[in-house]
Amino acid sequence: MTKEERLQKQRERLAEMKLPEAELHKKGYQFIAGVDEVGRGPLAGPVVTAAVILPEDFDVLGVDDSKKLSEKRREELFDAIIDGCVAYGIGMESHETIDRINILQATKRAMKRALVDCEQKLIAARNEKIDYVLLDAVKLDGITRPQESYIHGDARVLAIAAASIVAKVTRDRMMVEYAKEYPWYAFEKNKGYGTAAHYEGIREHGTCPIHRMTFLKTIH
Repeated sequence: MTKEERLQKQRERLAEMKLPEAELHKKGYQFIAGVDEVGRGPLAGPVVTAAVILPEDFDVLGVDDSKKLSEKRREELFDAIIDGCVAYGIGMESHETIDRINILQATKRAMKRALVDCEQKLIAARNEKIDYVLLDAVKLDGITRPQESYIHGDARVLAIAAASIVAKVTRDRMMVEYAKEYPWYAFEKNKGYGTAAHYEGIREHGTCPIHRMTFLKTIH
């Protein structure tokens, strides 16, 4: 495949992923927030969510489900999304909250926090509020805005894909910092997921203050 063919494929992909938001814009919705999470599966660290509102003319190629992208590409796209978005917000819940109320409820709480953060920035910048929410396979109770949930939304809807990248890069950077404080678990590489090196670190050094104890019942 030539470079031009690759670019054309990316342009077609971008146009396809913009369709759900384009339909909502036609109906009069202006500030559409895509929401996604990262970190539901790790043994350690927080669950992190992001809410992102993109302008209608957003044209950065390559935005996709963060899991499909290299770390280098995610970092590049993170900067492009932050620079080009209308507004974004971050939400997170700690390992303590995850242990207390379970990962699904913690994820939903973090998503609501991301929406609040995003809306506060939107109000500050434009004196406007979010008027529609797009989610990846989750429904949020208790929010007053209309919402729509997409299975594999991070691979189908541009704003959700953008949110997945922002959440992933944010959390990965946090885990790299945690690795400096707790160097025995290779957090800088595994980001808290249950790799062989991570389990070896637990066996040799026990758990650390950011481990999710409800995820480690087979060890403790």
